[in-house]
Amino acid sequence: MLPVIDVSHPAFTVPDGPEAVEALRHAHDREERRRARMPRFVLRLLFGHAARRSRLVQALVNPQSPVLGGLPTYVMKLGEANLVPPFDRPIDRRLAAAPLVASIRIRLQQLAGMMAGALARDLAAAPDAPLHLVDIGGGPAIDSLDALILLRRDHPGLMSRPVTIHVLDADSAGPHFGANALAALQRPGGALAGTAVSLRHQPYDWTDARPLARLLAEIAPGAVVASSSEGALFEYGDDASIVANLEALRGAAFVAGTVTRADDLTRRMVAGSRFRLVPRGLEGFAPLAARAGFAIVEARSAVLSDQVLLRLA
Repeated sequence: MLPVIDVSHPAFTVPDGPEAVEALRHAHDREERRRARMPRFVLRLLFGHAARRSRLVQALVNPQSPVLGGLPTYVMKLGEANLVPPFDRPIDRRLAAAPLVASIRIRLQQLAGMMAGALARDLAAAPDAPLHLVDIGGGPAIDSLDALILLRRDHPGLMSRPVTIHVLDADSAGPHFGANALAALQRPGGALAGTAVSLRHQPYDWTDARPLARLLAEIAPGAVVASSSEGALFEYGDDASIVANLEALRGAAFVAGTVTRADDLTRRMVAGSRFRLVPRGLEGFAPLAARAGFAIVEARSAVLSDQVLLRLA
């Protein structure tokens, strides 16, 4: 059984200030340049051998989809010290300690913190309203779960309401794990013990935003609705899909997500990746948000992504 990530717990907390991020960026740059100097046949041999021994490496070098799956991403967010079988081989630990993977952990931590802060403001203004979190491409929805953990820690009174996490994802394995993680968090002594939080999975393809629009239309008036997409829609989606999904979310109090950076380091990484990441950066993403009526009101930076909070302009 994999541990449940709680970014408020010292076992999972990582430094995410500007100096820590810059140090990781330099370390990742050195690693990428060293890899670029290696002959391609050597890299193929090394990664091919590692993939045969590691399910985690296999998910990275022999992916079944142009989008990295929710569960492999979740395992990487655990951190080197928290890996458990079958993801605790030496190659897995080396991968989990890599600067790129540390950046993914920072991405989660920053986004959950931004969401918790925004929820605190919106829920304080609506003390009796139910809360609906719409997690697009959410996998295990750990960004939503951690946002609720931070909210419960800092503003416990605001969690005295029904909360529904709607996970919109094409894959069912990640949401299934997320439901089990929520159940563990709600056990006596857990970070969400005593809360009325439920998780629902809806199969979803973000190239067709109509089911998302229907979901928001079905939520009872007066509820607080917020949405997030960590490592998903804003990083892999095409321009039209991003705009259409944001237009469907115009009834949300805020939308939070992660955007792949467009600097040289990130572009080199994307060029050598098997995944269909789109390095837009904030400068490329902001106009798309504006087309749907949203503006970036907060942003934080990791090594390869920027975490953004959007509200209607």
